[in-house]
Amino acid sequence: MEKLMDYDVKDLALADRGRDKIDWADQSMPVLRLIKERFEREKPLAGLRISACLHVTTETGNLARTLQAGGADVRLCASNPLSTQDEVAAALVKHYNIPVFAIKGEDNKTYYSHITSALAHGPQVTMDDGADLVTTVLSERKDLIPNLIGGTEETTTGIIRLRSMAAEKVLRFPVIAVNDADTKHLFDNRYGTGQSTVDGILRATNLLLAGNTVVVAGYGWCGRGVASRARGMGATVIVTEINPVRALEALMDGFLVMPMEQAVQHGRIFVTLTGNKHVIRREHFERMQDGAVVCNSGHFNVEIQIPALESLAVGKRRIRDFVDEYTLADGRRINLLGEGRLINLAAAEGHPASVMDMSFANQALSAEYLVKHHKELENQVYVVPVEIDREIARLKLKAMGTCIDTLTEEQVQYLSSWNEGT
Repeated sequence: MEKLMDYDVKDLALADRGRDKIDWADQSMPVLRLIKERFEREKPLAGLRISACLHVTTETGNLARTLQAGGADVRLCASNPLSTQDEVAAALVKHYNIPVFAIKGEDNKTYYSHITSALAHGPQVTMDDGADLVTTVLSERKDLIPNLIGGTEETTTGIIRLRSMAAEKVLRFPVIAVNDADTKHLFDNRYGTGQSTVDGILRATNLLLAGNTVVVAGYGWCGRGVASRARGMGATVIVTEINPVRALEALMDGFLVMPMEQAVQHGRIFVTLTGNKHVIRREHFERMQDGAVVCNSGHFNVEIQIPALESLAVGKRRIRDFVDEYTLADGRRINLLGEGRLINLAAAEGHPASVMDMSFANQALSAEYLVKHHKELENQVYVVPVEIDREIARLKLKAMGTCIDTLTEEQVQYLSSWNEGT
């Protein structure tokens, strides 16, 4: 049997640069730093084997260091073929002795071989961003299930998959839905995705948003973030939705709302953030204006029906880094960014460290919670306990130099009683 590699990164010579970038991100991650300091003292994860399938960024580097400080044996692979920062992967291997299996631009076969390598030490906890680790365990590595006490999931798409597993009774261990924590989705999804998606579009295209029309598919927290940032930079924003409540919210927030079949006639820049497949399809490509720009900031590249675009095209060229120009038979050009993968990570650096501080604080504390409470949990998807969520918010406010009120004894009594009316 072939011996599994201890790591697979692009170039260890990038490690010093990666360490500097990890240190830079650490300066904006005070909550995770406090957790790391406590973990170093208490070692709540001592001996715990964690397999993590996450975007390999500077912020993830600091999460891995925090888990390691708590005593965990961590192995890390990428959760997207284009999201790895190669210098970070190298730094984690060379300077922090964390096995990493991730190379930016890796092909599909390598991507899944890296997942296999991340699972090679027989994890007790999985840490996912998209549920590919759990899916691999349940479909190909069922031998690992007896050792698993639980998992955590970072993103909306992964939680959708996991809840489907739970509904079909195939989920074999408890998973904590980190994405559902208020200190995750209200900040990471909205502010992080909003800023980093616009950043990725601008780095890839250098287009001026002011005066352009941006179509945002999906008005969840990620879509809200992108829509508000695009409007703030002077764009006219159209929102497409299938949920009538969210569509109504978008309308009352001041955005234009219409079906995609209408929006394609007006939009110049299109961003999908739905968690579903084929949101932009063949019939939409057929009606887009010349020079349209299409990208995705949902987890998987299936939101855009890329095979349909390929079949319509009579020519294709890489006109800029992360920009593929497809020429259709009538001469119209449609530009696909980042191969339809997460544009904020493919062409930019992902979310700013200050929001990932809270997201990864949830990951670290959820891992600790699983160690303490896994015997009480069933094979279901659980939300992050409210006490963890609020403690992270409290620590973040403190780090930002902000104080808030506390209830008086009289107020506590009033809120807990029913007999005091007008």
